[in-house]
Amino acid sequence: MSADLRPVAAPPAGGASASVSPTLRSTWRAGRVAALLGLVIVLAAALGVLLAPGQRESRYLDPDDTSLAGSKALAELLRARGVTVDRVDSAEAAAASAGGGDRLLLITDTVYVNEFRLAAVPGDKLVVGAVPGLEALAPGVRPLPGQPRERSREPRCDLPGVAAAGSAYVGGTAFAGPSGSTGCYPAGDGHALVTYEHDGGRVTVVGSGSFMTNQRLAEDGNAALALNLIGTGKPVTWLVRPQTPPVGELPGTRGESMYDLMPAGVGWAVLMGCLSVALVAFWRGRRLGPVVAERLPVVVRAAETVEGRGRLYRARRARERAAGALRAGTIDRLTPRLGLAPGAGGHEVVAALAARTGQDPHQVGSALYGPPPGDDAGLVALARYLDFIERQVSEL
Repeated sequence: MSADLRPVAAPPAGGASASVSPTLRSTWRAGRVAALLGLVIVLAAALGVLLAPGQRESRYLDPDDTSLAGSKALAELLRARGVTVDRVDSAEAAAASAGGGDRLLLITDTVYVNEFRLAAVPGDKLVVGAVPGLEALAPGVRPLPGQPRERSREPRCDLPGVAAAGSAYVGGTAFAGPSGSTGCYPAGDGHALVTYEHDGGRVTVVGSGSFMTNQRLAEDGNAALALNLIGTGKPVTWLVRPQTPPVGELPGTRGESMYDLMPAGVGWAVLMGCLSVALVAFWRGRRLGPVVAERLPVVVRAAETVEGRGRLYRARRARERAAGALRAGTIDRLTPRLGLAPGAGGHEVVAALAARTGQDPHQVGSALYGPPPGDDAGLVALARYLDFIERQVSEL
């Protein structure tokens, strides 16, 4: 056999090797994932900008706001009845407007407001909700624990304006009034509306202002209640939350918080960053295949395992061990249901279980921590009683 003597092509002149520069196709293959990821981020940012609400946001119980949370409709109804409505957003403006005592001061929020300055304003006051500083604005009125659900309620009082309005959408907070006050719209252990005379004026507190909003005004007797409470014939000074904290109302030289100093786009930047991290995690995350079920040579049902262990206990007459297993399992399952910490003492478990089920504490303690049964019949009776008290706890 002779060797292959075919001529071999000589290398290019100058010893230069063949070009290994990347082609357009190889560049696309290497960077297509990053390009697609960037495209998704750009599209998400554009969609967020398009769907973002305008600079005008809803202002709760604002007489100039036409959103569902505003009270523009109520303010127009009052003006149609000849009532003057003046909107203010600071304690100074409220005191200057209602300082003569011939106006109704409607307080919808006390954030960034000195409540003691408002409390010194003479005349009638209508306070909406458990606002900060309620004890100064309505002395003697206490908000009660819990938050009664806002729903349509009957007045159940003889206050003329409230009784004429009938059912209204109130709740949110229940109050207990001072001696001589009148409570309407029972809610929880108190009333959602409390009114009384104080320092020559009438103070009225309601649990929430939902019945005054544009969304709820046309329901039930909400409009009648709002008009009867506010439209007393006196001009109204309507205090709302200021859109920006007034200078001097907050600690510091300018009354600005950290959030006020943040640029407007910080929230969207954080959102886009989180989305980018999620996409990178999805791209580089480990891929796991479908779950594969292993074929076992023998499949033993759980019931057979329990029955087999029971036969072993019976054959060995291990009633003490069997009773201990039953008691330990019952205690482990009942402890979290009774609100006890793991490893709670026997006295705590027995007391909580007796209080929950109404069983005799001595009987419960004997079943859980007493001596082991002396025969098989006693073991069966113990198992049935433990099952009985466990079902009682589950059903209560």
